[in-house]
Amino acid sequence: MGGGLCSNIVQCYVAKHGQVGISLPSLTAMTMGRNSLQWISAICMIYLVSGEGCSLVLKPARVVVKFGEPVSVTCEAARRPRVLGWESTVGAAHTQQDLSVQWKADSLIDWIEEPICYGVFSTAPRQCEEKLNLVLYKTPDSVSIRLVNHTGSMKEGKEYQLLCEVQNIAPVQYLVLRWYRDQTEVYHSAFTELTQSSPVQVSSILLITPTRADNGAQYRCVAELDLGPEGPQLAPTVSSGSLNASVHYPPDFLSPEPEMLDLVVGEEVTLNCSATGYPTPIYSWLSAHTLQETLTDEAIITSSSLLPGTYTCTASNRLDSKSKRFLLKARSKGV
Repeated sequence: MGGGLCSNIVQCYVAKHGQVGISLPSLTAMTMGRNSLQWISAICMIYLVSGEGCSLVLKPARVVVKFGEPVSVTCEAARRPRVLGWESTVGAAHTQQDLSVQWKADSLIDWIEEPICYGVFSTAPRQCEEKLNLVLYKTPDSVSIRLVNHTGSMKEGKEYQLLCEVQNIAPVQYLVLRWYRDQTEVYHSAFTELTQSSPVQVSSILLITPTRADNGAQYRCVAELDLGPEGPQLAPTVSSGSLNASVHYPPDFLSPEPEMLDLVVGEEVTLNCSATGYPTPIYSWLSAHTLQETLTDEAIITSSSLLPGTYTCTASNRLDSKSKRFLLKARSKGV
């Protein structure tokens, strides 16, 4: 290809470079050595195979096809060819004299398919080729999410790793992996540095340090193929299931300061020891009027039979315990 099509090396050189710096008569008059002839022959060959000046047009120029689906592309020549054809592992075709030839496949399943349209012409450039920009894609078999090296509930303030795994996706360089906390995207990762065309497995890690506000939040990851304007109007996506965050945190009183209350004989008084926490706190009450601590799951005591003195409430869960004091002072009715 190339050298055999150039019947006159000198004419080929001039066709490539015009009259810049040297004219045809002066060039033909020169006594050229063997190295000069080889140098000009190499230029001629590069010119012929590079496609420069060729008139081959692919319609469409870029094709995005889902694995297993049909595809067809037309190659058109702007000048009459001697031969016009497609070089391909599937759907190879050629024609003589016609200005167009079609490449098609009923079900495209070859990950290394690289169709090339070629043309052979009677005038220079005599051989041309155009490679089809073909993207064969496949959505993943599965997308999953899990905690790394941990099971069960998480603790507030501790760092954890969430792992998202994507099985058998292609081509991976078009993948965007998006992380969501409930409906809000919190992170995304791309794989543009990878060049594998056939299906691969990839993963992404999200670092989180949960707070009590994360208790009950749902994390998920979504694999999205951004295939460009020639791809589907809606980018193909596959989502993982949800990972429900169970975050343990110690008790915390809504109002932690000690409280002083007036106690009127015969009237009800309320002691409110409500605390947040997960697991839900249990409560115990202690006063000088009781011989031992009384356990109860009630955070609020309302009674008309309490006596003056100090009452201590303790809220506990598996992480910690916190206490709060109530001081009841006797007051006469109507004072």
